[in-house]
Amino acid sequence: MYRSNTCGELRLEHAGQEVTLAGWVQRVRRMGGMTFVDLRDRYGITQLVFDEETDAELCARASHLGREYVVQATGKVRERYAKNDKMPTGDIEIVVERLEVLNQSQTPPFTIEENTDGGDDLRMKYRYLDIRREPVRRNLELRHKFCLEVRRYLDEQGFIEVETPVLVGSTPEGARDFIVPSRMNPGQFYALPQSPQTLKQLLMVAGMDRYFQIVKCFRDEDLRADRQPEFTQIDCEMSFVSQDDIITTFEGMAKHLFKTLRGVDLGDAPFLRLPWSEAMRRFGSDKPDMRFGMEFVELCDVLKGSGTFGVLNDAAYIGGICAPGCASYTRKQIDQLTDFVRSPQIGAGGLIYARVQEDGSVKSSVDKFYAPEVLDKLKETMQAQPGDLILILSGADAMKTRRQLCELRLEMGARLGLRDKNKFALLWVVDFPMFEWSDEEGRLMAMHHPFTSPKPADIGKLDTDPASVLADAYDMVCNGVEVGGGSIRIHDAVLQAKIFDILGFTPERAQEQFGFLMNAFKYGAPPHGGLAYGLDRWVSLFAGLDSIRDCIAFPKNNSGRDVMLDAPSIVDQSQLDELRLDLRPE
Repeated sequence: MYRSNTCGELRLEHAGQEVTLAGWVQRVRRMGGMTFVDLRDRYGITQLVFDEETDAELCARASHLGREYVVQATGKVRERYAKNDKMPTGDIEIVVERLEVLNQSQTPPFTIEENTDGGDDLRMKYRYLDIRREPVRRNLELRHKFCLEVRRYLDEQGFIEVETPVLVGSTPEGARDFIVPSRMNPGQFYALPQSPQTLKQLLMVAGMDRYFQIVKCFRDEDLRADRQPEFTQIDCEMSFVSQDDIITTFEGMAKHLFKTLRGVDLGDAPFLRLPWSEAMRRFGSDKPDMRFGMEFVELCDVLKGSGTFGVLNDAAYIGGICAPGCASYTRKQIDQLTDFVRSPQIGAGGLIYARVQEDGSVKSSVDKFYAPEVLDKLKETMQAQPGDLILILSGADAMKTRRQLCELRLEMGARLGLRDKNKFALLWVVDFPMFEWSDEEGRLMAMHHPFTSPKPADIGKLDTDPASVLADAYDMVCNGVEVGGGSIRIHDAVLQAKIFDILGFTPERAQEQFGFLMNAFKYGAPPHGGLAYGLDRWVSLFAGLDSIRDCIAFPKNNSGRDVMLDAPSIVDQSQLDELRLDLRPE
């Protein structure tokens, strides 16, 4: 056998035992006639000791070990003279009697340490080395435990896990598909699923009334820190349920996961439910970070037409936030905030600020345009206290300006240390609009997807005012991140056809793309609904990460490339010929 124990399990009670360990050489230290080797495996690190006086040849061999050599060592456990309370095995060491090098290693391109000297691109290229580091290994172990607890909870709730196909038909409505050519059906293509949405609805028609799946999904989208071209969903669907039933079930799952994996008790009270319109008005986001306040205050009534500053007088929306204790900000700090909101990513025209002095007076960047009484009214409306800093944005597009103000709020929250990764604020955002207008398409688009049911009270508006219809949809938000979302689905073929019509589908196109679903509805589809959680986002939140990449074993970079496998890549012309594909030159 290669090992009797792992490198993380030996303790003082094992002193005197002969053991065999196998693993990777973390580091070698030579001290006089002694050589110390830290041996690492997935479970931890154990110190190996070689004594020149006992076995000079063995000690010499140990001193020439390189980093990441794979070795096997046999010896006796003894109590360490100089203990290390920073590692679980720090009370013991192994006095080695036999050493075998199982494999040598080149010097790795970066240090295999908790705080490595490797940059992101280098670590992604050698991801199999990066995974040896404790932080990455710990994240993958957390992901494993997360999946176990999800399965345990859903199994106890009567759910059954069902696998759905990976090669499906293309559904252009939504994000871009990854398409796969079919050799046996020339000129035709599969798509990789953006989600198993229609398939899980068919499972409801099939009577599998509580389904879940931890499933890979694929979307050909522009990337960011919380988005990958392939990602993993906890996909769920239930029959004979209302929105309340689904929310209650999955609040229970969230509470179970926090308690078992983070030791955080979220209590018995239900999560806040915030209508979409209120979330946008108060926070400028449909995924508001509720760990801190700094809510928007609309200021048109206070500032528009009350002075001679044309920018505000011409604005459709004026909003402000109050940053507590920030009146002491220097001009340099104010300029940094101004540059932040003017950056191409935010796109605001400028920033107005007002300091509330210790004596209660207000000093602002627009003093010359407004009488002191107006600035006093601004302070009262903002409920600002002495020492507070008021930050104001305005614009011709209310929705766009709110989103810009949202980014400023998040930036101030980060600067003030209010976005604590060990604090969790969960809520549901509900009552989304059913449709949103697309200037690019020149038509209404489904805000979620075309299978979402309207609120029952709004179905009558579909013929007269579809833009005002609310969806029976809901998103779960944690710390400003949408971790999951879903809806009550349409289960009636006539209503589904009406929604397709509003979305600009001809009856022929609807039948071509989704006829299988509408036909299934004719055979007794039950009322049903569900949601999907983003597993990668959940795990990254639990691990306190800024990006989902470090909780994925082999992620893509920001360009959607796998730099380790060098994918995507060019394929041989013979493969293209077999698929009857020609590439068009750029």
